[in-house]
Amino acid sequence: MRNPRNERVSSDIDSTGTERTCILSGRKGAREDFIRLAISPDGLVLPDIHARAPGRGAWIGVSRDTLENALAKGKLKGAMARAYKGAPLSIPEDLGARIAQGLEKALTERLGLELKSGRLLMGSDRIAQNAREGKVAWLAHAADAREDGSRKLDQAWRVGRDAEGSGLKGARLPLDRTTLSVALGRDNVVHLALNDHGAAQRVNSLLTRLLNFQGQDPPDDGASTHEDGKGQAQNAVPTTTPDMGRAHAD
Repeated sequence: MRNPRNERVSSDIDSTGTERTCILSGRKGAREDFIRLAISPDGLVLPDIHARAPGRGAWIGVSRDTLENALAKGKLKGAMARAYKGAPLSIPEDLGARIAQGLEKALTERLGLELKSGRLLMGSDRIAQNAREGKVAWLAHAADAREDGSRKLDQAWRVGRDAEGSGLKGARLPLDRTTLSVALGRDNVVHLALNDHGAAQRVNSLLTRLLNFQGQDPPDDGASTHEDGKGQAQNAVPTTTPDMGRAHAD
């Protein structure tokens, strides 16, 4: 991707500021909560999920339904034209699908990286043992995971974090076991856990963006702080809660 021909704009990739403005809703927020749009050499508007493409970018912070409604009514085209100062642009009709696929790919690739690094745990028995020992920083279940199996692991996690009665539970992923199994190269991946808080933050950030774009509530970690078995304060994994799903196009 690059700047449109003859369009002199400065890059926003290396900017020290973190706040961005959605070109559709006007809402301001952290760049981590928004999705960047950039343009290919032939003027095609494409999602820049990792915000790495050079040149100027336009940012959106709305749900897929809102985006596709704005696209159908021509509002997205108008907003992009203003953002790129009238440069000739082409917006694909399946932009919403491309963004959703990009966000899903980013999430599964991150899970794969955490697996290779040894920070991702799989298998109910292994997760339950680590959870009871207070070694699980993040817990999640496939979209089609059975409720009884998920509840047992949720309970083990609460016990290990001395958080019984807190409502702490694993995130329900917008990915089924087949998708997870293919992405991670393992058979029948239903439950996932991370044993590192840094990894949990990385994965949870991508999961939150995907859920927000789908118009769903972000994952709930149940409480901000729990006590571990040694009496030390243990911070729960933070989540961001941007109201993307309820933002509307102008």
